[in-house]
Amino acid sequence: MDNTFSTPLMSGTDAPDFTLPGTGGGPVTLSSYRGRKHVLLAFFPAAGTPVCTTEMCAFGDDVDRFSQADVEVIGISMDTVDALKQFRDEHSLRTPLLSDIGGAVARQFGALWKSGTIANRAYFLIDKRGVIRWAHAEEHPGLRRENAEILDAINSVIS
Repeated sequence: MDNTFSTPLMSGTDAPDFTLPGTGGGPVTLSSYRGRKHVLLAFFPAAGTPVCTTEMCAFGDDVDRFSQADVEVIGISMDTVDALKQFRDEHSLRTPLLSDIGGAVARQFGALWKSGTIANRAYFLIDKRGVIRWAHAEEHPGLRRENAEILDAINSVIS
């Protein structure tokens, strides 16, 4: 497997709009958040793997801290909706999870491993106007940012 990823979209770029099926019972469209909330897209490689489970559980544990910053955290992987629902239920996750089968959205954001089989662990903070204000992609799928680092980044770019 080629363990390199495409170049992620940069801060200052308009976020591409998308609609993906989610675990909440229907599709989610990114632009539906415009004017209402900032959005942190958290791409992750695979539901149920150790690092992804730790990461998504941590987002759930800190959902109130993100809400205080007026940020909705949305997890995106290339898993099926059924796999994501099972993952959500098994770990009592509190953040929406979206299914990007085929990786079209990960590809748009530059968060797809060049192998095309999984999304890279990447984060994109999108402001209420739909502009990416902060982006970070991990160099290896086994790495992740701590929520404190992500919240510091959010607080530094959104006032």
